[in-house]
Amino acid sequence: MSAIFLTATGTDIGKTFLAIGLIHELKRRGREAAALKPVVSGFEEWSAPASDPARLLAALDLPASAAEIARIAPWRFGAPLAPDEAARREGRTLDFAALVDFCRAEVDAFAGVTIVEGIGGVMVPLDERHTVLDWMSELGVPAVLVAGSYLGTISHTLTAFAALRQRRLAVAAIVVSGHGNAPERLADNAASIGRFSSGVPVLAMPRLAPGAAHAVFGRLADLV
Repeated sequence: MSAIFLTATGTDIGKTFLAIGLIHELKRRGREAAALKPVVSGFEEWSAPASDPARLLAALDLPASAAEIARIAPWRFGAPLAPDEAARREGRTLDFAALVDFCRAEVDAFAGVTIVEGIGGVMVPLDERHTVLDWMSELGVPAVLVAGSYLGTISHTLTAFAALRQRRLAVAAIVVSGHGNAPERLADNAASIGRFSSGVPVLAMPRLAPGAAHAVFGRLADLV
């Protein structure tokens, strides 16, 4: 039994892409993998087959049925906003204690590697008092911090890293991602971040085709 929590400096940076790559790498090594995306905003039933939970299920060779999506993503909200605001617009709240208990139970029940994917960045609000950082602190599994490769990413990444370290969370790696619309200054950004990462590995992940293998996935698989 082991687990890892994928968090980020912001949204739409590549957490799900990284999770899928890690799932494929673990499977190539003959290891069992599971994935959770417990909190999702911007989720609509009509677009569920293209959602992040559906993509994770496809990587696990599981059907992206409504039941399976609900199993790995129990808290789903329609508005593409922070969970606290998305829930408020639906007259709902996110039960933080239930979220933590759900993750702990899923991790404890699975003998292989459980990948827990957060939502947005480290400080995204979940309810009136809790953020993703609180969620990670309560769960207490090693974190992987995913950052973009854009002007300003060094400050954003080191700020998020400092928040994780202040909570005494184990950071397994920092991944600088060229996924999405980020400019490809990966090597320079990764090297600059690495000067301040206190020995935590800083890995550069270029834009890749879906399902492609890359050394970053192997490095992460070695850590879990």
